[in-house]
Order: sequence, then structure tokens, then C-alpha cells
Amino acid sequence: MGSLILVVDDETNIIDVCTVYLEREGYQVISAVNGDEAIRLWRLHSPQLIVLDLMMPGKNGWQVCEEIRNEQDVPIIMLTARGDEMDRLMGLTMGADDYLTKPFSPRELVLRAKGILRRLQRSQQEAVTNAVANLPPHIMKYPGIELNVLHRSVHVNGKEIELTVKEFELLHLFAGHPEQVFSRNQLLSKIWDIDYYGDTTTVTVHIRRLREKIEPNPSQPRYIKTVWGIGYKFEGREPS
Repeated sequence: MGSLILVVDDETNIIDVCTVYLEREGYQVISAVNGDEAIRLWRLHSPQLIVLDLMMPGKNGWQVCEEIRNEQDVPIIMLTARGDEMDRLMGLTMGADDYLTKPFSPRELVLRAKGILRRLQRSQQEAVTNAVANLPPHIMKYPGIELNVLHRSVHVNGKEIELTVKEFELLHLFAGHPEQVFSRNQLLSKIWDIDYYGDTTTVTVHIRRLREKIEPNPSQPRYIKTVWGIGYKFEGREPS
């Protein structure tokens, strides 16, 4: 049986279209038309993915996202009513994994959902396989920072840091390829599993949030360096 997806939108026609396309791909879909109902269904059913509209009467999408993020890192795709960059930045800053601007292609929504769920499932399967095999935790250590891939935990100078799913995947990718430069489009493809070009705001915002959590001084990054005109790279050496 397919993953359970919660679709939240006050426009029932959008819910209907999303439901048809997602169920056609084998997913189970439940829906809510307002923020309070979304929170209730999230707590009751624990969906693997949430498609969340921002602009709703009463409790809006930002408030729903914030409440969920305080307790869980379930992947969230946000739907914005317009192409306002501030809406997108706000959603990503609050912990959304991806966003789509209305009107959007339901086929693109399916692709985004598939990419997110595929990566989540792969990560869970790896953790189960390692646990069954009684393998020691996979540790990646650099000066001042340590990643435990099995437990999906990060410690900076001995203090555990809370990262979202996408933030951890970004750091894991960087730490696994020190000094390798990744373009923003490469990161979109590798982390979000979608080969598309153009708006790389998603990457930029997640890099900024990751730096705020792991860098001693985010304005002068120690680990994730910007390679101007290209993208980013991870430096694991001791600072000179």
C-alpha cells in the first residue's frame, strides 16, 4: 500500500485534482480544508508527506507548518497562491521541503512528491538494514562537527544540533564529498530528486538555514563555503 499523503487546501477543486493524480500513482490521500483540521488529521494519521496551502482562512499554512515543525520533520510541500518571493522564502525558512506556485501542474506535484518520498524511504531502509545487521553507527567526523548517519544526528563542538530532513541530507552530501563543488542545480537534483533548472531559491534558503545552525559565524562560514558563480563546497580541514 502506498504512502499516506495529507493534502490541505481551502479550495476543494484543488484537493480533488491532487487526490486524483496522487491516487493514480498508488498513494493514499486524506484531505483537510483548513488548518485546524489539518493538525487534527496529522496527529491522527501520521502521514508521510503533507501538501500544504499557505493562504487559508483561520489557521494559515505558515502556522500549521510551524506547529508541525515543533514536533516532527514530516516532509512538507507548500502551495503558494502567487509567485511572491517573500511567500516562498517564508515557507522555506519555516521548514518546508519544497514549494509549488499556483496554478501548478498536478504532474509536477506528483514528481516532487515521488522524489521526497523516495529519498525518505531509502533513508529508512538503510537504517533498518544497518540495525538488523548490527552494524556500528556510521560516523563522519571533521574538526568541530560529527555526523551519525545511522541515527541522523549532528553534533557541533559536542552539542547536538536539530536539523530538518533536507538540512541533514545537504550536510551529509557535503560532508561525504569534502572540497567538491556542487552547483545549485546539482543540489536540486541530488537532494530534491528533480532535474529542473531555473529558480534555485529552495537551495539558497536551505543553505542559509543550515549555516545558521552549524556555523560559529554564519556570515563567515567555516564549513559550507560559497564558490562564487558556481555553488557551494564543504571544507573539513582545520582552519588555517
